[in-house]
Amino acid sequence: MRSRSVALAFAILVAAAFGPALAADTPTGRQIMDRVDARDDGDNAVQDMEMVLIDKSGNQRIRKIRSYRKDKGEDKQTIMFFLSPADVKDTGFLTYDYDGADKDDDQWLYLPALKKTKRIAAGDKSGSFMGSDFTYADMSERELDNYDYKLMKEAEVDGVKVWQVEAVPNTEDEIEETGYTKSVVFVRQDNDVVIRSVNWVKKGKRLKYMEVKKLEQIDGIWVPTEMEMTTRKGKTTLHKTVIRASNVRFNQDLDESQFSVRKLEQGD
Repeated sequence: MRSRSVALAFAILVAAAFGPALAADTPTGRQIMDRVDARDDGDNAVQDMEMVLIDKSGNQRIRKIRSYRKDKGEDKQTIMFFLSPADVKDTGFLTYDYDGADKDDDQWLYLPALKKTKRIAAGDKSGSFMGSDFTYADMSERELDNYDYKLMKEAEVDGVKVWQVEAVPNTEDEIEETGYTKSVVFVRQDNDVVIRSVNWVKKGKRLKYMEVKKLEQIDGIWVPTEMEMTTRKGKTTLHKTVIRASNVRFNQDLDESQFSVRKLEQGD
């Protein structure tokens, strides 16, 4: 199963100094990301989510979400519904995440106040998802072939060995779609989970820092159950989003009809 180098998905400065020389049998950056992509992330999942939006003054807005994911071979379909507060209640988001660079992922957003479903165009995917620090592009997996990878060094995060890998888009289309010109990701060596990343935003001279704050094993699957995405300009924190997952269940009986624009408009 492929795993979100989020997703999803969900803050730390890159260390400046390089570590010891890498061993001859050390995997390449691409090989490490292949392992991340192949990691088992479970099938047919349901979970409750809490999204906390924090502005630069520390003010918080809390949103409750229910998310469903169905696996179709190597492709994935995800639908989520906002449950509260009232200003976003019944808003829905649907993603078809295709395995293969030859087909763009499809995304739709249902806005109940307008009673209208909007298809997210490729040029809009670098925009903020529902006012959060995550973009629409962050809500689906990226194709490995669209990046050049370089293993920078081995390091430790909270006493756990990680690979530090640089990922640079190799097409202008990828940069335009994601809004990122470069990323550095930190991959745990013991379970192939991305636990930190630094993302260089094309516009506004900003950086986005993602950190997994809580990682749990549920039914044998490693699940990030709390993550943060922080947007900074220089030393100033502009905004932060915290996402927490609970009641995570795998191998649920999910019918394909649950993942349609019609269902998106009907609500949870």
